[in-house]
Amino acid sequence: MDQAPAKETTVAQPRKCSGEDCPNDAGALQCPTCQKIGKESYFCGQECFKRNWSTHKTAHKAQNSMLANLNLTRPNMVSYPDADGHFNPFPAYPFTGSLRPVYPLSPRRTVPDRVGKPDYAGNGIPASEQSNHEEMLIEEQTFAAKRKITILNKKEQDAMRKVCRFGREVLDIAAREIKPGVTTDHIDKIVHEACMERDSYPSPLNYCHFPKSLCTSPNEVICHGIPDHRPLQDGDILNLDISLYHEGFHADLNETYYVGPLASQNPDNVRVVETARECLDEAIKLVKPGALFRDYGPVIEKVAKAKGCQVVKTYCGHGVNRLFHGAPSVPHYAKNKAVGEAAPGMCFTIEPMITLGSYRDKTWPDDWTSVTADGKRTAQFEHTLLVTEKGVEVLTARVEESPGGRVEIPKAVETSKDVKTNGDGEANGETNGAK
Repeated sequence: MDQAPAKETTVAQPRKCSGEDCPNDAGALQCPTCQKIGKESYFCGQECFKRNWSTHKTAHKAQNSMLANLNLTRPNMVSYPDADGHFNPFPAYPFTGSLRPVYPLSPRRTVPDRVGKPDYAGNGIPASEQSNHEEMLIEEQTFAAKRKITILNKKEQDAMRKVCRFGREVLDIAAREIKPGVTTDHIDKIVHEACMERDSYPSPLNYCHFPKSLCTSPNEVICHGIPDHRPLQDGDILNLDISLYHEGFHADLNETYYVGPLASQNPDNVRVVETARECLDEAIKLVKPGALFRDYGPVIEKVAKAKGCQVVKTYCGHGVNRLFHGAPSVPHYAKNKAVGEAAPGMCFTIEPMITLGSYRDKTWPDDWTSVTADGKRTAQFEHTLLVTEKGVEVLTARVEESPGGRVEIPKAVETSKDVKTNGDGEANGETNGAK
């Protein structure tokens, strides 16, 4: 849900700046998201791009949302439905792996009036985040330095503990539903009902128009997968990303699980899942007052590369409290330029995304589902962390009865000595990543 910095490209002729009410000619600075969807949007400079981001990014959803471009009430316009009425809404899209979306999506689930709602619940626009900061630009030091990081008082910290406890409970409930034959839409239903039982709003629901109550990311999906009607298969791996909003505060956590007995018998599944788990664990050990936000990435990347894996660079950890996503930005890769340091009372996430092959990502035409560029498998783990005077409190920590948990990595794949990489640091395809 984060935006990469704008990229410099060669401009053939003068253009008007895409900034709202900006009279200047555009320079060579182009919006990277518009580039991906084939739309030209040039700006006169970084400051203009950042100043207009809150309004400009709404055009991405309008332009690239499948709901805007496709009439999903008539599936035969995109592909022929099967006997159950299910269909692939993007039959011509060059998918990187074997996974396919299974539509139509179930109707948006409702939230009763008694449940407190974030500001975007109605119109899909997180105005409070936009007023707090223009956007989470990982590499923009000047801009990042201006962003105020919230320090929670004792009452606010207790509120975070409560919502994070609810988040852990809901994730554990959802994880117990995982088995071959179950659909992620069913898991979405379970999560939504569990949130309602706790008078909590599922934070992903209608956040920037996301249609469901959690993100479900199987196999090659890095993050932001949309729950649908595809049955889980024995041998899949599945990430469940749970976020709750309760009494004005958000919790955020996720874990990757093995689906069926075959999943944990697959050495590559185990390697990527357990490496992701270890990356998070090792990064958390560094969290304490004064720890630099840029220092978690090198540790994560060292652990990943030791197991022949790579680290996704597009997405980062983030502040979480009254805002779903706020300052600071916490990159997961080495040689990043994040600014700032941890202080008592700060809440933020660390959520490394680890791949068997390339760290590069692509996004499906639904404008949400992020997948590995080579179709190889990926895993992620996330915790919400509270910085204390002496160190860190893991607010979303597993409890004794939490399902899932560590699986021993087979000796044959414990190290990366047999894994070759190309000059860009990417695995060259000899790691036997499942597709």
